[in-house]
Amino acid sequence: MPASPSDKPVYRFAPSPNGLLHLGHALSALINHDMARANGGRFLLRIEDIDLARCTPEFEQAIYRDLAWLGLEWEQPVRRQCEHFDAYHAALNRLTGMELVYPAFLTRGEVKAKVAAFEADGKTWPRDPDGSPLYPDDDRHRSEAERRRLIADGLRHAFRLDMKKVLGLIQMPLNWIETGDGERGEIPADPSVWGDVVLSRSDAPSSYHLSVTLDDAAQGITHVVRGLDLFEATAVHRLLQQLLGLPQPVYHHHRLVVGADGRKLSKSEGSTGLAALRDQGLGLRDIRRLLGL
Repeated sequence: MPASPSDKPVYRFAPSPNGLLHLGHALSALINHDMARANGGRFLLRIEDIDLARCTPEFEQAIYRDLAWLGLEWEQPVRRQCEHFDAYHAALNRLTGMELVYPAFLTRGEVKAKVAAFEADGKTWPRDPDGSPLYPDDDRHRSEAERRRLIADGLRHAFRLDMKKVLGLIQMPLNWIETGDGERGEIPADPSVWGDVVLSRSDAPSSYHLSVTLDDAAQGITHVVRGLDLFEATAVHRLLQQLLGLPQPVYHHHRLVVGADGRKLSKSEGSTGLAALRDQGLGLRDIRRLLGL
């Protein structure tokens, strides 16, 4: 069921400080802020900095400058994921205790080689909605003794959700309420298309899927407003909400801002960066006009 209504609806903008914000980020931030205002709600800012290797304090400060330039105001304190690693570990340990998580040792190179060998005969390896090959079954079928031995030997590993086992435990079907720019209404959620998703990596204490689901619940987010590129990922988030007994927000996936090549904007495209546009003398009205707001 959707989250219980509170006195005010709660919205959030959750960028990662691994680069400068661009027009696509501006669209998402402004839509969240506008919807919060229109519905008498709260607007929160979350810094998604679980990737300690790529996220920097400099990029975080740039986020604050860019959002202030857009005229946005958010509640304090700002939630920073790097301050909540214990919560992610606790959720992972809970799922591990339910025997729904396993250590995954295959490297990207090993997965790529396995997929290439399989497809050399003209067959097609299954892929997730983003086009990435599903993770092979090898690690799921390892014995506990072998897993312990590999971990004791110091082999780097991630932790993945055993999707087949999970789907045998929870009540199906899953769904979510969607109010965005694509499909609307009650949307069926099929997490199986993602295979055994990563919940924790060797270089980060949590994955996007796990941290965003826990953070939205911790902050009492009632309306998740984000780009259409994350529409399909909602199925994984609904699954985790079901497993961990977390409330279900309403989802609103909005249109994307695309570049001249028709692809969604990247932080590497400086021409659409908010700092560059600000340096060119553009103001908030110009940005809203460029975004069709």
